[in-house]
Order: sequence, then C-alpha cells, then structure tokens
Amino acid sequence: MAPASRRFRALWISDVHLGSRECKAEFLLEFLRHSECEQLYLVGDLIDFWHLHRGGRWPSGHGEVLKTILAMARDGVRVQYVPGNHDEAARDYLGLSVGRIDIVPETIHVTADGRRFLVIHGDECDNAVRCGGPLLHWLGDWAYDVLLFVNRWYNHIRRRWNHPYWSLANFLKQRLGHAAAYIARFETAAARVAARRELDGVICGHIHHAALRDIDGVLYCNDGDWVESCTALAERPDGSLEILRWTHQQVVVAAREPPRRRPTPTPVPGWATT
Repeated sequence: MAPASRRFRALWISDVHLGSRECKAEFLLEFLRHSECEQLYLVGDLIDFWHLHRGGRWPSGHGEVLKTILAMARDGVRVQYVPGNHDEAARDYLGLSVGRIDIVPETIHVTADGRRFLVIHGDECDNAVRCGGPLLHWLGDWAYDVLLFVNRWYNHIRRRWNHPYWSLANFLKQRLGHAAAYIARFETAAARVAARRELDGVICGHIHHAALRDIDGVLYCNDGDWVESCTALAERPDGSLEILRWTHQQVVVAAREPPRRRPTPTPVPGWATT
C-alpha cells in the first residue's frame, strides 16, 4: 500500500504520447506504481497515432504503461478515457468499455467537497484561440520536435551527472512571448466553456503546460504532460486539488489550487444591531 501522501481520491494524466520518442514512459510507470487512487482519468493523447503513422517507436515500456492502467482497472480503480487529437481514432469507440476502461467524449467529475468539473482534452478550444495545437502556431511541428530533441539530450547529460530530470522545453516555453500569449488565450477559452455550463471548473491537457488558477471565478486545471514536464493533477480525500511532478524517483507538489473566494457578507444596518 502506498503511504498516505501518495493515496488520492482521483488522478488525471494526459499527453503521454505513447509511440513517440519523447514519451517519458519510465517516469509515468514509476509514478503509477508508487501512487494509489480511486479514480483515474486519461485526458487524451495517451497514444500518439500521429507519430506511429510516421514510423514512430513502441519500446516495451510503452506497452507496460497500458498494462499497468489495465491492471488498475481490473483492481477496481474507475478509469475513464477522454481521447484527444493525437489519439482521435479512439473517438470511434465512444460509449464503449474496453478492459473496464470507459471511453467517453468528456465527463463531469464531482470532488469530495461537491464541486463539479468538466473534464475534456482541450483541443476543442483550438478554434477559439485560432491555433492548431500547443505551441505549434508559431514554432511549427518541425521546430517543436527539435526543441524536444534538445530537451532529451540535455536530460541525458543531466542523468550522467546524477541530476534529476528538468524540462528545458517547458522552461523556454514559459519565457517566449508568443507561447505565453497562446497559453493565456487557451486557458481563458477553456474556463469559458465551464462557465457557460455553470460548472465550478475545467480539467484539461493538450497544451503541455500544467496549471491551477482561478479565471473569473472558474478554477482552470491543466494536468500537464509526460513529454516535457512529467506532471499529473491529483485530488486529495478532502477534495483539494494539486499538481504533482515526478522527479528523481519521488513525487513533489508543484502547485496547489489558489484560495477559494469567499462571498462578501452583506453589511448589516446599524439599526438592526440595536
């Protein structure tokens, strides 16, 4: 049994990109094997069919990720799979259950404290921000692949010196103006989807940028990815949410949800207190 610090009511992971060279399958396996949860949400781009169609790779560790998730479902974890744009072929099977994993277009998650969150991959918001995918509007597919290639070799060198994994790609993305502007537009668009449905928040992936922030009264949650940042979103037994990062064979809390807004009390007239 995992220690209390690694037992969660729910976990969200997305953008694993199994089948691509940049997938950090070994880190995800370690994370899943050291964590326990009642519910697991696969929030899209679990398998990267785009890369597989271009002659991608499928090492044994990628298959182990799928086997581990199937084993979790057999052991009683409720697993829901929301396909994304890189694994959109799975959208042909919406409504079906495969290996006790429910394939759904989206879902609503209710936290332990009663809040309701829309769970989507996030590519639905691309039109709203006029962008074809995370960071690709201005970098392009080729340049983004180069960035991930440099990231991979940079961390190869770090491992040789016994340093933990660190995402150079994510560091650069946060400091480039066009990328930061895209992320901000995406976050606003996703929060508006939840607001229109009168929900408390939205949980998504897609842009490979983990975040927890309040946007006009809606809690925007992005679980990140397992290509650059190796992050997941987690719900504690009390309903609180946090972003976890797997680094150097341990889980660290990368972010916690912001303090919730409390309604301003209505002023009481002076005569009512006499």
